[in-house]
Amino acid sequence: MTTETHQKGDRRRRTFLIIPLVLFLALAALFFFQLGVGDPNRIPSALIGRTVPQTELPPVAGLLQDGKPVPGLSPALFQGKVTLVNVWASWCVPCHDEAPLLDDLAKDKRFQIVGINYKDQPDNARRFIGRYGNPFVAVGADPNGRAAIDWGVYGVPETFVVGKDGKIAYKLVGPITEQNLAAVLRPTIEKLLKTQ
Repeated sequence: MTTETHQKGDRRRRTFLIIPLVLFLALAALFFFQLGVGDPNRIPSALIGRTVPQTELPPVAGLLQDGKPVPGLSPALFQGKVTLVNVWASWCVPCHDEAPLLDDLAKDKRFQIVGINYKDQPDNARRFIGRYGNPFVAVGADPNGRAAIDWGVYGVPETFVVGKDGKIAYKLVGPITEQNLAAVLRPTIEKLLKTQ
């Protein structure tokens, strides 16, 4: 075997070792770039621009507002009014953090807030509302999580903004915070209030 042939063989082996390393580094750079870009709470949803799921949910048993039962969820709720749909549970720690913000948002009567109570016990849901106040005009009980699947929910809390036409305009994954409320939710709501 000549020296030249031996050198060619060494180059080939190095090339075969370098190619996987280069591919790995390229993929790592791509993942790193994707993690650092955009709003981490906004996960694209196939439902954006589509009509809300035609989900009927019963009310949370025994939940009252001003002595009257709070209704469950119905597709008719979404027609003609901008709506914030909040998926929550009493056992969800971030839901406790966002509850005061939802209560504050409910003071603006130009839009409505409805809730989907996810995999919760009615007693616990009522205690949660009793502790923080009820920002919801309707709360549907989703004890097995089926409605949440229809809505494309990844986990709680999640919030959807729905236009007067009943179409989903925005999805927020994670809790409502002062920051995303000011930067995204309020502007989205205001835009929908003006354009529809």
